[in-house]
Amino acid sequence: MPSGWGLFAQDLYAMRLHETGHSQVHSELSIAASSKSFIKANSRSDMNRHRKIDRLDSLRGSTTDTLSEETFGPLSNVRFAVFALGSSAYPNFCAYGKYIDNILDELGGERLMRMATGDEICGQEQAFRKWAPEVFKIACETFCLDPEETLSDAAFSMQTELTENTVRFAPVTEYESLDKALSKYHNKKATECTLKRNAINLHEGTNGSERSTILVEIIAEGMAYEPGDHVGIFPANRAEIVDGIIKRLTGVTDPDETLQLQVLKEKQTQNGVYKSWEQHERIPICSLRTLLSRFLDITTPPSRQLLTFLASCCQEKEDEERLTMLANEPSVYEDWRYWKLPHLLEVLEEFPSCKPPATVFVAQLNALQPRFYSISSSPRKYSDEIHLTVAIVSYRAEGKFE
Repeated sequence: MPSGWGLFAQDLYAMRLHETGHSQVHSELSIAASSKSFIKANSRSDMNRHRKIDRLDSLRGSTTDTLSEETFGPLSNVRFAVFALGSSAYPNFCAYGKYIDNILDELGGERLMRMATGDEICGQEQAFRKWAPEVFKIACETFCLDPEETLSDAAFSMQTELTENTVRFAPVTEYESLDKALSKYHNKKATECTLKRNAINLHEGTNGSERSTILVEIIAEGMAYEPGDHVGIFPANRAEIVDGIIKRLTGVTDPDETLQLQVLKEKQTQNGVYKSWEQHERIPICSLRTLLSRFLDITTPPSRQLLTFLASCCQEKEDEERLTMLANEPSVYEDWRYWKLPHLLEVLEEFPSCKPPATVFVAQLNALQPRFYSISSSPRKYSDEIHLTVAIVSYRAEGKFE
């Protein structure tokens, strides 16, 4: 069963999503654009004012044009850089990003850098982390900005590596309630709810049926909704996985102590470099156990970037080399992830000499996302309740059954 169902035996946290539909976008992009310090003559831009730009022509790869090519058009006062996101599983990989990049060029904009792409299947985050500091540096040079005076915080935020010297846990006495911490962490209103009764298996007693559908009844007083609305459930990771990971981490003696994750930041001042420890902008104040249980994703197969970090934490050369190979060879990584679908505890068990520091480890993990479900009840019949009818999906991965 999914790790989130452990939540139903304890307190439940829910938030309402008003939209009743979802749309999935397979190609996105990030654009960095700014005005030049001058505007080219209007008479030159008028030459291209009525020029028709064909979409297919824009997709044919004008990204190979020389960066120094002079083009005059309605966007001749704009400089830009595009990072396109997509999945190579689809035939037109990053097509929209390429289209935008070429349109900006054909309308007279000037590229700061050639378009870069990030593949969702392989190395997307690494590609963006490489691109962001490069375009940031070029933009500072292009627009004559002083990084020491005005952009030191932005420059620090794009540093790609956190180490035991730049991140630490500090004990604190004050902390927020779980619902408030979840609200701030996800930037959504979280409401504490309880179950009316234990979940009911609607297929129980059906002879020969392998299907499993459960009815979940949530007490939600004062929560307005319409049938078909969605509700987001903040899940909890399974306790045995959390406990197993805690045993493998170093640097924390009491996993139930309330801690604040702090990052060492540098600021440029007239008197020189000023260093200070500041709270991590994303990680909430709570115990390590709560952090791994409620806030961080520990069940999704780790990214190649995380494997690179884990390789640096190995005490045995063989484990380090195998993790490095997985991180650097896309085909090997994809086969390993597809057949094993490992969560983080299974990765640490596969590489037993890997003992990462808790501080850097939690800073590397992604957020544990809420699970969204359609509401199957009507407030006209159940005014203070929300009912969910959920099908359970089971699968087998290299000998284990989930």
